[in-house]
Amino acid sequence: MPLQNRVTPTGDIIATPHRGVFTGNRGIIHDPATRTLLNKRWSSPAWITCLCEFRGWRRPVMARRSWTELFFLDEATSFAAGHRPCFFCRRDDARRFRAAWETGNGVSGVSAKAMDAVLHQERLDRGRKRLHALPTPLAELPDGTMVQQGEESFLVTQGKVLLWSFAGYVPHAGPLDRPMLLTPPSTLRAINSGYQPVLHPSARS
Repeated sequence: MPLQNRVTPTGDIIATPHRGVFTGNRGIIHDPATRTLLNKRWSSPAWITCLCEFRGWRRPVMARRSWTELFFLDEATSFAAGHRPCFFCRRDDARRFRAAWETGNGVSGVSAKAMDAVLHQERLDRGRKRLHALPTPLAELPDGTMVQQGEESFLVTQGKVLLWSFAGYVPHAGPLDRPMLLTPPSTLRAINSGYQPVLHPSARS
């Protein structure tokens, strides 16, 4: 049986045999004895995106009382859910993200804690995923942005939209009718300022 540790673009955590390109965490939210999630879905405002393997280290999943290993299809998915790059295992990416975040949001010298505080407000609405109005027409959103329509999530890339799935992205026919922004606005501004999210290979095929 697959563990409940796969994150959707809306931030939900479900069980599926698919894993994805990145891991990450929101603190300790599981019971290592049963390897199941607790009722809470975060224990820290620092929601980060990590490498699945770092310096030869591979963590046993949900096997100890340490941070709960979560998995994402790609970085665009983790951004949509409200995560940011890890400053430990992804230091260079995290520094590039922070620089773009500062440029896009008109601040300087921002700490990881300060970014986390902004992201925590933007990703949640009374414990549920916060959706935002699009700041520009859909076609003008940068590659790596994710939007929501109804129950479906979509990636914007190369001037088109792709339907998100646990296995990867698939083509979508027809225009979207009044989609809402999933990617937190501050993260979107970082993408607009030059940070390029890592996309699943299916987004380029």
